Amino acid sequence: MKHVGTIFGAAIAGIFVMSVWSAFSGEYGIAGGWFAGFIIISVMWYLNHYLSVHGNKGAWVDMAVGIGIAGTTRDMFKFGFQYGVDALPTMALVIIGGITGGIIAGFIQKELAKQID
Repeated sequence: MKHVGTIFGAAIAGIFVMSVWSAFSGEYGIAGGWFAGFIIISVMWYLNHYLSVHGNKGAWVDMAVGIGIAGTTRDMFKFGFQYGVDALPTMALVIIGGITGGIIAGFIQKELAKQID
């Protein structure tokens, strides 16, 4: 059941970000974008993590992955499959950046643990 909750929570976060955020920022500019970001992300974080709808307890990128997938698939349905193919280089670089950031975070965590001991 936790996997269903993870899929549901990530999908709802992606749907709200992709539909509401651009409407707010388009209508109210930068202030609307900040307001939408605060409202959407805080409500979705509360739903996914505090109420534990999202089964993922360890990863920090859980909602971001759902939002990215929702945005990519939305545009693939809207503009065609070629849009997804064109997005592959960007996705590859994002994955490489995530892996690099995770490795660096691991090294920093080990160094901080050494300093505490």
